[in-house]
Amino acid sequence: MEKRIIARGLLVGALGGVLAILFARIFVEPVIDRAIAYEDGLGELHNGAHGAGGHEHGVELFTRGVQANVGMGFGVLAFGVAMGALFAVAYCVAHGRVGNISPRLLSVLLAGGMLLSVYVVPALKYPANPPAVSLAETIHQRTMLYLLMVVVSAVLAVAAVWLGRRLAPRFGGWSATLIAAGSYAVAVAIMMLVLPAIDETPGDFPADDLYEFRLYSLGTQLVLWATIGLVFAPLAARLLGERDGSRRAASISA
Repeated sequence: MEKRIIARGLLVGALGGVLAILFARIFVEPVIDRAIAYEDGLGELHNGAHGAGGHEHGVELFTRGVQANVGMGFGVLAFGVAMGALFAVAYCVAHGRVGNISPRLLSVLLAGGMLLSVYVVPALKYPANPPAVSLAETIHQRTMLYLLMVVVSAVLAVAAVWLGRRLAPRFGGWSATLIAAGSYAVAVAIMMLVLPAIDETPGDFPADDLYEFRLYSLGTQLVLWATIGLVFAPLAARLLGERDGSRRAASISA
């Protein structure tokens, strides 16, 4: 059963990745083009200020067209498949352990929770930036800090669910949920205060482009996770319904 659930997770992850690619190609890539034009303009000013012997751009291994289509497409698709597999594993673990929730509702809630913990919360501390906004020499530090924030947020989310389940018999489902959510928010806020901030945005970078890039990056993630949650829901209901039906038939025949 778990293998069938994971196979469906891979399928919906791939579908979500394809739709996210289309969204990113339409909305995100134009903003990246404007950011690259801004960076090229700075390079021309720099070369003009230092003469012909000034800074020269390195050889471009891949054209902008290849980066915007093949590179971006492969990266988003691979991410979608990986997230679909992770979602399916989390679904297998959560099913039957988080209360009397239908397979469809569990799919939607789990997708929303993973969107929140894996992307939205980490992005509040380390938001997505287009090219020319960050320094190349800090990319390793920024990547490690962002991944750390993702891991911490995911672990705290799991801990919050566990806490809510433990407190439910004593305080009731609603109060236990509020306590768990509040505990998660406080723990995340503490981590955000502890981790170092990164502010490398040039003062003259167009604010509209920065806003649109972050908004459309969030939109790309919304498309991915909404597809995973909504498409996986009927697949899981049908699969788990078949299992429940087999159990009822076996009990009746016995």
